[in-house]
Formats: sequence, C-alpha cells, structure tokens
Amino acid sequence: MTQYGPVPDFPIKGKIVAITGGGSGIGFAFAKLCHSRGARVLIGDLKLVAEAEQYVSQESEADVFFEHCDVTSWTSLHNLISASVRKFGNVPDIYAPVAGVFEPPWSNFWDDNEAEEYKMIQINVNHPVKFTRLAMRALAGAEKQGVVCLVASTAGIRGNYFASLYATSKHAIVGFAKSMGQADIEEGVKVTCVLPGMVQTPLWTDRQDDVAERAKYKDRAGLQPMDIAEVMLKTVESRQYGGGSCVLKTPLEERTVEDGYAEGAGKYDPSPRPEADLGRIKEVLQSERGKPWSPR
Repeated sequence: MTQYGPVPDFPIKGKIVAITGGGSGIGFAFAKLCHSRGARVLIGDLKLVAEAEQYVSQESEADVFFEHCDVTSWTSLHNLISASVRKFGNVPDIYAPVAGVFEPPWSNFWDDNEAEEYKMIQINVNHPVKFTRLAMRALAGAEKQGVVCLVASTAGIRGNYFASLYATSKHAIVGFAKSMGQADIEEGVKVTCVLPGMVQTPLWTDRQDDVAERAKYKDRAGLQPMDIAEVMLKTVESRQYGGGSCVLKTPLEERTVEDGYAEGAGKYDPSPRPEADLGRIKEVLQSERGKPWSPR
C-alpha cells in the first residue's frame, strides 16, 4: 500500500492552524505567533481573555477567527474543523490541542468528588487524543499532509504526589505522542509533543482556590507562554523533529527527551516483538482518503 510520509519541512506560512485553548496562555501565544508568520488561525475555546478578544477583534476574520469550543464534547471538536472549512475553505493543516487544566477543585485525585468520571482526564487526555483522530480523518479526506502538536508537561516524565491526576494525564499524552510517531512515515501526519516546565498562565493565576500557593508557584522560576509557543512552532516546521518527538522546555534547558519514530528505529527495545500487521489501520485511513469533510 502507498506510504504518504514522512512530512518534510513544513513552513507555516499560508497554512491553516486550529488551536484549542487558544483563548489564553500558551494557546493564545501560539495563535499570535502562527498568525505573525503568515498562517490563518482558528482559535477554539470557551471564551477569550481580554487581550485575546482585543487581538481577534482587530484582525480580519479571513485571517483569525474565534469559534466557541467545549473540548469535553467530541461534537464541538468536530465542529471546530467544520468552522475551518466554512471560514477558510479547507480543513486545517496544523492542529494544536492546547486546552488543559491543573488540579481544579472539581476534578482531582485527592478530593475525589466526581460520581462518574474524572473530568480532568476528559479535558487533558481524551480531548487531545480525539482531536488527533479527527485531524487524521480530515487530512486524509483533504489528501494532504499535516502536523499535530500536543502539549504535555515535565510532569509527564516524572512523578508528582501533590498533582497525581495531572501528572497521570500528561504521562498519557507523552505515551500517545510516542505511539503515534509512525503516522509521520506511514500517513504523512506528524505528531509531536512539547513538555513545558512551569509557565506563567491563567492556569495558575485565574483560579479561586489556593493550589498555586500550595504548589509554591511564586517560588518557582517560570516561563512565558511565548517561550513554549516558539518551541511548538519549531517542532511543527522542522523535519528535524519527526513524528513522536518529545521536546522538554524549562527555564534551564531545552532538549529532546524522546527521538522521533525514524530516529528511534533500531535502538534499545525493552520488549522485542514481531512488528504488528498495520493492514487494518491502512484500510481504515484509505477509506477516509479523498472524502470531503462533512459538517454535522
């Protein structure tokens, strides 16, 4: 069967970028950076902070557009891609599921006050996984290559007793990014992941509880959202960061903590096994190729 990758250098100029959580923090910084480099940007979020609202209002809707998006709703995620087709005439080329929460009082391990599910897992894990699947379907339908840039955390490679559920959610995203590395080679969809240290965003400052104080937020060196946005853009644009690449960024360092799929080939495998038969995956994606995106 046909191999559609790998994704080469992928300059963002002229591309369409869809960002969840684009109304504030890292997502908004990434939106501004992409727009400044010539991309058309679709911001999905529940609301815009004042700065983002002003920014969007000053730009043409042909370049920057806000769409209400609840990332806990798969229909809403689907509709975000539909909004790109409606406003920009095509599905996005780049997908950045940035929306996330840190140990909110309504969803964490220690309070354990949810009857059916941890909503933090729905936001931090299910949403980026589902958005990636929708991205692959949309890109196959449009018969073009693309990039998904996930945002995890340094908590995704270490333990955190204080924020155990948050750390678990970010470990999941790192594992998902690594698992999706082969999509770059096979399907022309590059999935990368950025692991920020502590970033000064509303995730910490716009909350009604004392989690920031208990986490020693003010005692820790923090990054700015644009610091992370710049790393995200590098992993999107440069073929140096192949599918499955995970890049850590803290105030002290920036380094690749997981090589992409192609770079990792032949390296130590703790559980050697025969390669799985990918026929079924190829059949599924082949059935989606060339099918126009269908709004619900």
